Amino acid sequence: MRNILELTCPELEEAVQAMGHQSFRARQLWQWLWRKGVREFSAMTNLARDFREQLMREWALDWPEVHEVQTSSDGTVKLLLRLADGALVETVLIPDKERYTQCLSCQIGCPMGCTFCSTGLMGFSRNMTGGEIAAQVLVARDYLRAHGLGDEVKNLVYMGMGEPLTNWDEVRRSLQILSNAEGLEFSRRRITLSTCAIKGKMDVFGIEGLALPAISLHAPTQEIRESLMPGAARWPIEELIAALQGMELKARERVTIEYILIKGVNDSLQHARQLVRLLSHLKCKINLIAYNPGPGIEYAAPAPGDVLAFEELLRKKGFTVTLRKSKGQDIAAACGQLKTEAQGRMNSTTSKEGPNDGTA
Repeated sequence: MRNILELTCPELEEAVQAMGHQSFRARQLWQWLWRKGVREFSAMTNLARDFREQLMREWALDWPEVHEVQTSSDGTVKLLLRLADGALVETVLIPDKERYTQCLSCQIGCPMGCTFCSTGLMGFSRNMTGGEIAAQVLVARDYLRAHGLGDEVKNLVYMGMGEPLTNWDEVRRSLQILSNAEGLEFSRRRITLSTCAIKGKMDVFGIEGLALPAISLHAPTQEIRESLMPGAARWPIEELIAALQGMELKARERVTIEYILIKGVNDSLQHARQLVRLLSHLKCKINLIAYNPGPGIEYAAPAPGDVLAFEELLRKKGFTVTLRKSKGQDIAAACGQLKTEAQGRMNSTTSKEGPNDGTA
């Protein structure tokens, strides 16, 4: 049976009418699914019993399963989720006072091959569906409630596993689900979509208007970007910046440039000056992130003094700069690390137990 969480609200209305019921029943059902987060059709008490029984016969209601949880000393929570086909994917809850920002994944693995990223190095398995992407929020909210941490996921960032623009059809579907006023009701200003920038697909931010753009640049020159981000660097960096200058945004919106500082690679004052020249004509704000090293990756975190010097130079040149505090380092909270660790443990267990070939 198809998972009912895969449907957008208009699609759910069509499905309910096709089942022989009035469209207002679809709105009631949508609220049970996405606002109240009920996991069983039988618990939807304002729906007629025959309708609930029909739903149980014709539709599945499948949430991702929490496979593993890690909680940081700073309150960051990483959930490793198992999807219906057994695939593992990560989502992270980042605390801000009594509210949380949730980092969402959109693919199993990633096709971009960024050399500093655990997800990029694990390769690409498949795209996530729109329902799988959106349901991460249901699971996270349920986890927060169950553990007395409140229930408010205030902001969403598509910064987890995967490149959103290479799975845009399903990412769009997830955004339509998450922004619906009868459900979770996330507005555009509360959703940020982080992308390496894919040539020919950047117009979706202006046309669709479903999320704010954040561009994973991470390099001040084409040469450095090719070494760090071989997939993304197929689009020359100068052409990318020119495209960003022409991006249609709403009044007072600016492009966010994400820049991970990696020791000895892109964190010197010379690199900062190169970045200033590259972005000098772009209406943007810069989000600096000190690199959080992952297992098996040779890159290292920058020295704190180098980070502050880099930030200060950008500010002196008139840029708005945010230095993102690295959270969850004690639980491998960087994208892809927990899945890599969990997969390694499972592989080790399988190796010790021997092949499961049905022989005694």
